[in-house]
Amino acid sequence: MMFLQRTIKKSVHTTGVGLHSGKRVELTLRPAAPGTGIVFHRVDLDPVVDLPARADQVHDTRMASVLQVGQARVSTVEHLMSALAGMGIDNLHVDLSAEEVPIMDGSAATFVYLLRSAGLEQQAVPKQFIKVLKTVEVREGEGDQAKWARLEPHDGFSLSFSIDFKHPAIDSTAGFAQIDFANQSYVKEIARARTFGFVSEVEALRSMGLARGGSLENAIVVDEYRVLNQEGLRYDDEFVKHKILDAIGDLYLAGKPLMAKYVANKSGHAINNQLVRQLLEDQTAWELVSFESELTLPAAFRYDWQLA
Repeated sequence: MMFLQRTIKKSVHTTGVGLHSGKRVELTLRPAAPGTGIVFHRVDLDPVVDLPARADQVHDTRMASVLQVGQARVSTVEHLMSALAGMGIDNLHVDLSAEEVPIMDGSAATFVYLLRSAGLEQQAVPKQFIKVLKTVEVREGEGDQAKWARLEPHDGFSLSFSIDFKHPAIDSTAGFAQIDFANQSYVKEIARARTFGFVSEVEALRSMGLARGGSLENAIVVDEYRVLNQEGLRYDDEFVKHKILDAIGDLYLAGKPLMAKYVANKSGHAINNQLVRQLLEDQTAWELVSFESELTLPAAFRYDWQLA
C-alpha cells in the first residue's frame, strides 16, 4: 500500500481579521482533488482569482509571505501553510473574502483545529516528497550580523533556528530551538507559538500599511523590557518556536513536503523564500520520491493524528 496524498473530508469555515490589513475576512477550506496542491482563491473578486501556494508566486516578504497573481494578492499565508504541512495536507482549496488570511490567535493552532474538525481523508494517489540531495544555502551580511538559512540532506524533516534580538524580554528566553518530527509533535511543540511584535515599531509598521489588525489577542506584544500579555508565554521558547512555525509554512511553498534538515540563524520570510527558489532552480539538488508503504516511510512523516 503506497503512502497516499491527503485532503480534508468536508468544508469548514471561519471568520477573523487580517493582522496587517485589519480587515474582516471570511475563510473557507474545501477538499481538493489529488495533485491539486494548495490553492488560494480570492472569491471577493470578479472573476475569482486563483493563487497557487508556490514559492515563485511570492512577491512580497515584508513581515509576511504574500502571494500575487496580476494585481490580486493573498497576504500572511505562512501560518496556515505551516498547519497544512504539520497535518500532512497535500491538496486544499482556500477561499478568502479579502486579501489576507485571518490571523486568528497569531499561531497555527486555530487552523489545526479547523483541519481536525473537517477530518482528514486519504486519496488514492501516492504522496510525493522533495528529497534534498545536496546542501543549499542563502546568506545575507557578514560575521555576527549574518542572516542565513540552509537545507541539508536528511532522511526526514527537522528544523533548528537561532534568534538574537538584543531585547531583554526575548533574550531572557531561549534563543535557540530545534525540532525533529521523527520524535516530536508539530501540534504539541510548534502549532501554539504566536507571532510577536514590538510596541516601539507599531507606528512605523502602521504607516507602511502593516500591523493594523495586531493586538494582544493575536500576538505576543513586548515593550522595551517585558511581555505585555497578561497570560505570559505559551512555551518558554515561544519566540524562536514561532520562527520555526513560520519557516515550516514558508518551506511548504515548495509545493510538496521537504525531506531535509533546515538550519537557520536570524532568517525570515525573504531568506526562506530565496532558499526554496534556489533549491528548486537547481535540478541536481533534489528529486521527487514516494514510499511503497508506511514501513519504508521516514518516521518524521508517520503522523499519528490521535496522539499529535
